[in-house]
This record gives sequence, structure tokens and C-alpha cells, in this order.
Amino acid sequence: MAEGKGKRGGKALETRRRIIEAAGALFVEQGYGATKLQQIADRAGVAVQTIYFVFRNKPSLLKELVDVAIAGDDEPVPTLERPWFTEVTSAPTAEAALAALLPGTRATLERVAALAEMVRAAAATDPEIRELWPDRTDPRYTVLAAAAKALARKPGARPGLPADEAADILYAVLSPELFLILTRDRAWPPAQWERWAHDTLRSQLLAPDGT
Repeated sequence: MAEGKGKRGGKALETRRRIIEAAGALFVEQGYGATKLQQIADRAGVAVQTIYFVFRNKPSLLKELVDVAIAGDDEPVPTLERPWFTEVTSAPTAEAALAALLPGTRATLERVAALAEMVRAAAATDPEIRELWPDRTDPRYTVLAAAAKALARKPGARPGLPADEAADILYAVLSPELFLILTRDRAWPPAQWERWAHDTLRSQLLAPDGT
């Protein structure tokens, strides 16, 4: 009986992931408003009733899609508690903190940047989408402010660097908009973006070599 329940649970999770993956692809390709649930069901290989059963409606599906994209999985673990981010806060130096921040941020932006652009466009004309995120504080800023606060206190940080200034710099350089400009519009490989972002932030946030 337990084995049967496990198989059913695994199948349900796989169905959920297929729906989320199909929705993400179609929302980015066509836009949120232009995408029909039937199209998502067809791409995911499920009945449209299954989408209603699992997610209730289209806005709830979008919210789940964004949450999973930010996290990288469907585990209920906040970004601030994820291993890649705790490496940032526990790093012994500012240089090590920055080196830990960039790969995790790149991985997140590769999943989220195009979705963020789509959500902004949808929210501009759909109040229902705006209501999915009623808190006006950007969670991305919350994460980067925590990183900035930790980095600014570590050896090797730029002397006198205010944590709020560091947070603003991180928020700008590591933005989804700039990531898309360089990796999509200018066709930079993500690894090139990561090197550029590291070098740019190093010059802004870390002490000059030898000081």
C-alpha cells in the first residue's frame, strides 16, 4: 500500500512539474494573456481539468511557476536559507562572498529573467496579476540586501562601504533587465555575463588590491 501511494505521489509531482514547465515556456513565448490553459495542457500532455485540479486557475499557476523558478525546485526553503546563499553569508572574506554570490545569482537569473519580464508586462494590464504579489518590496532586493550587509562587514570590503549602497549596486548590476540585455539581446554566453558582473562588482564593492 505504501509503495502504491509513493508511486502515485511521484506521478502527481511529475505531472505538476510538466505543467509548470509547459506554462513557463508558453508564457514567455506568447505572453501570459495570449496563452490558454488548453495550450498548456496540450504541451504538458494532460487534460485541462488536471490543471484546474492541481492549480485551481491560471493566476495561481503563474504564481507557482514564478516561485519554483526563483527557488529552482518546489521545496519550501527560502532563498536566504539555501546552501548557495549561506555560502555568501558565511564566507570568510568579501572576495569569497562575492565569488559565492555570482554563480547562484546567475543560475537564478537564467531561470527567472525572462519570466520576470513577462510578469511585468502582464501586471501592467491585469490587476489580478498585480494582486499575486501585494508586497511592494521586491524579494530580489531583500535577498541582495542581506548579501550586501554580510559582504560589507567582511575583510576585504571597500573601506567605509555602506551596506545600503552595496545593496543598491548589487540590485542594479544583477538585475534581470541587464541580464537579458547582455545574454539575450547581445548574445553574451551566461558565463561571460558572470565574469563581467564579478569584475564590475569587484571594482565597486571590494578594497583595491594591496590595501
